[in-house]
Amino acid sequence: MNRRQMILSSLMGAAATPAVAAAPLAASALALPSSPRLKVTNIKTFGVTSDAIPPDRPHIFVKLETDAGVIGWGEATLEGKGAAAMQAVHDLSYAIVGQDPMQVEHHWQSMYIHAFYRSGPVLASAISGIDQALWDIRGKVLGKPVYELLGGPLDDRGVRGYYHLRPVLPRDTPYREQVAAIRAEAEKHGITAFKTGIPGYYEWLDTSSRINEAIDRLRVLREVMGDEIDIGVDFHAKTSPTVAVQICKEVEDLNLMFVEEPCPPENVKAMKRISDRTSVPIATGERLITHYGCREVIEQKVVDILQVDVNHVGGISALWKTAAAAETSGVLMAPHACEGPIGAVASTHCDAAMPNFLVQEICSGVVPDAKDRLWEELLGYPAMRMVDGYYPLPDKPGLGIEISEEALARYPFQGTKPFSSLPLHEDGSIAAP
Repeated sequence: MNRRQMILSSLMGAAATPAVAAAPLAASALALPSSPRLKVTNIKTFGVTSDAIPPDRPHIFVKLETDAGVIGWGEATLEGKGAAAMQAVHDLSYAIVGQDPMQVEHHWQSMYIHAFYRSGPVLASAISGIDQALWDIRGKVLGKPVYELLGGPLDDRGVRGYYHLRPVLPRDTPYREQVAAIRAEAEKHGITAFKTGIPGYYEWLDTSSRINEAIDRLRVLREVMGDEIDIGVDFHAKTSPTVAVQICKEVEDLNLMFVEEPCPPENVKAMKRISDRTSVPIATGERLITHYGCREVIEQKVVDILQVDVNHVGGISALWKTAAAAETSGVLMAPHACEGPIGAVASTHCDAAMPNFLVQEICSGVVPDAKDRLWEELLGYPAMRMVDGYYPLPDKPGLGIEISEEALARYPFQGTKPFSSLPLHEDGSIAAP
């Protein structure tokens, strides 16, 4: 049985797995004001710039205030377009301020449909931040974590995750030794999955030596990591369909968890050409916008795994709908969350109730770094660090987090810069970042 067959059979077995009882609530439902409905009274955005996070993705946080004193937090971080996302949040205030925050679905529809020019990453990221904040308020008012409102949790250990394969030894350490050191750290923390990339960028038709370099590196990775560790490989659209198929066919015996974005995600037919020619599970989705934007890859059975991002797809509401649509076609979910901590937490709430959930991505390494320290400063606890391979679920109502505005003030927004390096091919033509 190859890896793709294993994934499909796991979906069939998921329905027979009994749900684990939810943890007791940490707080009772909040008392509603004397008026029959809450009202949103204000919407605020906070941009966070820090040397601890990439300059192309300063965190963009959304705060909704209500007449009952209940507040909701969300995230609208958008790589390369932070200021645009912030302004779009305020542009959408017409749909939120003065309205009942409990009508989450109604507001999602209003923000998306009434925009007339729908979709796009700026609008969808703004909707994502507001939607997360609305769900946070809803959970607080009802006295339940969001994952309980969605029907979870399915696993009392939390949400399975993976770390990125980041060096733990000096960067000039030979690759095999570096992987062995990462493997040792994984054993200490119970980590069972990692993601890595392939070296460099590839021409439409590349040389045998360049292709073999990627294949050899993946073989070393599997050999050193062993069979107990799941391995995802992000091609990041650096390959053409032809080169992607050549690499995938050569590593089918490595039983990879998935190959991600083997070609640009907007080229659905090219993606299907790859998935039809290899047994390696194919994944995509972090750049797909709203559940409508995922329809084609789901209906045409283009991929095995969807990786939509809660900060771009349209928030918790759209992530949940995408997962439901994917389940009907036997597609697993491995959500992407490589921006800030609010979106990461929001994503785990959805994961905890998804019957077709596979694994969650938070762009961190097995060893905490400056970003992890920043998140702890903002949230007051070591946010998004796994325990025995799982992200623990908050037990407080709503998203279960609060953001320190005092800490936010120490990292004022200073604009957004493009990716730190904009790749080019050897002939000077544009390569996909």
